[in-house]
Amino acid sequence: MTAFKTAVTLCGPLRHPRQMLQEQTYEGHVSIHDDNMANDLGFSGAPIEGPTHFSQFDHLLFELFGKAWFENGCISAHYQNMVIEGEEVRAFATPADDKKSAVIWAEKKDGTPVLQGSACIGPNHPESELDRRRARLRPSQQLVILAEQHIGMKGKQDEHVVMGFDQQMGDLYPFSLNEKVERMTEPSSWYTNAGGSQSPWGKAIIPFEMISVLTEYSAREAEIPRKGPAVGLFVDQEIKLIKGPLFVNHPYRLQREVIHLAESRRVESSWTLTKVYDEKSNELVAECILNHSLVKSSYKKYEEEAIALGKSSS
Repeated sequence: MTAFKTAVTLCGPLRHPRQMLQEQTYEGHVSIHDDNMANDLGFSGAPIEGPTHFSQFDHLLFELFGKAWFENGCISAHYQNMVIEGEEVRAFATPADDKKSAVIWAEKKDGTPVLQGSACIGPNHPESELDRRRARLRPSQQLVILAEQHIGMKGKQDEHVVMGFDQQMGDLYPFSLNEKVERMTEPSSWYTNAGGSQSPWGKAIIPFEMISVLTEYSAREAEIPRKGPAVGLFVDQEIKLIKGPLFVNHPYRLQREVIHLAESRRVESSWTLTKVYDEKSNELVAECILNHSLVKSSYKKYEEEAIALGKSSS
């Protein structure tokens, strides 16, 4: 008789992720995380920020990979459906035979998919979900909102960032790490001032979902051009630790580069790679990829400029 080997899927509990971007503003207006703005754009409500869901995977992936998850782990996700505060979400992870990677996904209580992706540990990270998705992308034709961007465009200057426990992260992220941990679905004492010294690294670490904040709150400083105001949302995101963890109250330097441009019927998308360097050692410690998509209909001059360029949004 032939034995069948079936990977065991880890499943987390149903959680209620919290919305913390109601007060987010950029380009002089509220974001898609505001209920009225979301409704104006045809959405049922203001979505919870995508990387919030990453915390629901941390305990599953720590169980699979141990502390290596926080040292050289990579989470790579395509966001499928928005989650509104009050909805319940569950995370899943199915390990691969190599014991260094896993297929991950999250879904609502009724089975509606929230995200799909991959997780793995290094140092030699295997192909990720976003590697596969980017390989299938076709070159954009004629962009309007992102007309001034081009692949290979770099930020005009390096960005110098740090995340303190009580530091307010600005208009884009109107909360602190301490406030986030209080509402996090899977909090850990390792993320706190009181418990950080008990972590395996002897100090507090920045959780995966807040690495997104660390690498995005200063994005305006890069001065990568786009027309606006226009409302955007995260569609694809990858956080890869190379020499982690990233630590609270530690200085980092960011370098940003456009690596792909794309569009669909409703959005124009800028894929950006952000490299994170330790300010003290100058070592590359992390890389983050973000597909930030801008809703065409939210840019008032879209039709006018599209016609001038000889195209249409339809």
